[in-house]
Parts: sequence; C-alpha cells; structure tokens
Amino acid sequence: MNANRPTVLIVEARFYEDIADELALGATRVLDEAGLTYERITVPGVFEIPAAMEMARHAATESPLIADYVGFISLGCVIRGQTDHYDHICREVSRALMDFAVTHRAPHGFGVLTCENQEQARERADAGGRDIGGRAAHACLRMMSIKDHKLNE
Repeated sequence: MNANRPTVLIVEARFYEDIADELALGATRVLDEAGLTYERITVPGVFEIPAAMEMARHAATESPLIADYVGFISLGCVIRGQTDHYDHICREVSRALMDFAVTHRAPHGFGVLTCENQEQARERADAGGRDIGGRAAHACLRMMSIKDHKLNE
C-alpha cells in the first residue's frame, strides 16, 4: 500500500469464492475508474468482516507507515440454509458494520449479499448485471464526498 495516496480498504469474505470474485471485480472496477488506490484483504466468511475492518483501521491509525483509509467496502455473501444461523449472521454483521461506519464516521459501501440461494447470489454479484460490488464502491465514494462536505455531487 502507498501511504501517500488515499486508500480504500476492501474486506472480502471468501466463503463463496466465485461470488466473492464477481463482487470484487465490480468494486475494483469502480475504484480504478475513480483513480483510487485500494487494498484488499480476505476473511473466511461474512462474520469476520467487521472485526477485520476494525483491526485494519486501528493498525492504520497506529503506524505512520500505513495510510489512513479514506473509505471501506465490505463484500461477501450469506445464503439461507435450513437453520436460523442465516438470520443471526445477517443481523449481527449488518449491525456491526453500521456501528463501525457511524462510530468512526467512516465512509462505507455495504456489498454483503443476503440471498435465498446460489442463483440469486450469482445474479446480484454479476459485475455485468446487478453489480452489487460496484454499487457498494459507488456508495463508498458518495459517502467519502459527503464526509468531505461535498454534499451536492
């Protein structure tokens, strides 16, 4: 990472690798088009995203060699199973990411899919279609503008 350039952190849950790849493709394409530097870190599943984001933010504030992140993007997928595990994960991760963004006044793009099945997930992740990864990156960019007091862009 270049400590002299504004950097966006992308945290990717890799549990469904094909879906994660497509989400990342959409997000990185938007950031590349915006001319921003980004760092990608991976975690095993969606549940680990909030903690990884907080650890990375903390490390960036503690070291002069690491650039402060100007924005954050969370990418991943939860697919409903036969138990209530899905509901717990979706609720807790969403709440933790909202708390992170509000507490740290951190521009954040939420790209975590919550789907009934693989087909829904693939359709939403498709960088040539619904492009939720790209939409998360656009949301992050918009929140960065708002934080910089550019409210009408």
